[in-house]
Amino acid sequence: MDETAALKKTPLHALHLSLGARMVPFAGYEMPVQYPAGVLKEHLWTRASAGVFDVSHMGQVTIRARSGKYEDAALALESLVPVDILGLAEGRQRYGFFTDDKGGILDDLMITHMDDYLFVVVNAACKYADLKHLQDHIGDSCEVTLLDRALIALQGPRAVSVLAELWADLAYMKFMDVRHCRLHDVSCLVSRSGYSGEDGFEISVPADKAEDIAKRLLEHPDVQPIGLGARDSLRLEAGLCLYGNDIDQTTTPVEAALEWAIQKARKTGGARTGGFPGASRILAELDNGASRRRVGLKPEGKAPVRGHAKLYADAEGKTEIGEVTSGGFGPSVEAPVAMGYVPVGLAAPGTRVFAEVRGKYLPVAVCTLPFVTPTYKR
Repeated sequence: MDETAALKKTPLHALHLSLGARMVPFAGYEMPVQYPAGVLKEHLWTRASAGVFDVSHMGQVTIRARSGKYEDAALALESLVPVDILGLAEGRQRYGFFTDDKGGILDDLMITHMDDYLFVVVNAACKYADLKHLQDHIGDSCEVTLLDRALIALQGPRAVSVLAELWADLAYMKFMDVRHCRLHDVSCLVSRSGYSGEDGFEISVPADKAEDIAKRLLEHPDVQPIGLGARDSLRLEAGLCLYGNDIDQTTTPVEAALEWAIQKARKTGGARTGGFPGASRILAELDNGASRRRVGLKPEGKAPVRGHAKLYADAEGKTEIGEVTSGGFGPSVEAPVAMGYVPVGLAAPGTRVFAEVRGKYLPVAVCTLPFVTPTYKR
């Protein structure tokens, strides 16, 4: 039996094939890992111009309070995330994460206050578990709906000028703004956000209109299609977590250096302290620190250090201290880059640790994240 037969296809699948993409299994979908230009050129093109990414495999979910009030939907979701949702302004987006009773991260997500409801984007591999999680815990008070829509990302310094040719007001949006708009007479929901470290947009479109919108974007001379390979190197250079690699149920938000995503209202002494799964551990770590920390790692040589490489305190491999969670070559940095977890006592920038690669212990310098300066439109 063809192993790809059971894989799902996004609405842009036929377009990917027509563009010569190499398709691979990813999160239950058959997705483009690269196009004929190759990962390196796709990465650099996105940093210099604009790239179109198919992220339709991700889950798009609406949460509406049965009372019809936004406040009720916000408070319901706050019972599952350590994030200030009630204070989120209409038309604004915020990063967050579902946590479990031990403070581990079940998934990370983007949360938007739209009119009287919430629009949430979750990871593809977790979306059905997330949907059940929502329905089990807040289904009595809220209607939770998984949408049948495509999601297209346009990322890079030219993204705003390309998209503004279709809807001029997009140029006035700031990072994390979300707006309804019409692109080529198609009703779309556009956020100024992304997963590359570059300025850009994510465009939620009806599934049957996705190919038309993507083709029209690709007709622009500044735009090229970009696959999963470049998407991963772009987000790694930007210091952004990949769920399943850098964060999961064994990591807490504080260990993952994501405490910036927990607003004052949910912290100790805040207006709505705690009240989310794992609050006792997460609040304690916010107040007192965690025992380990996600950090940037720069190998001192040219050899990339990949995910799952063990980290040691010494060049002889006697004292294991942690593990690399993501790693590879950074085309914009022009050097290998990585992220991983180390004890807080070894998390200071400049600290030298050692990564095991094929039986050798390679020197790696702890460094601050990100590896490139984000160009978000603040």
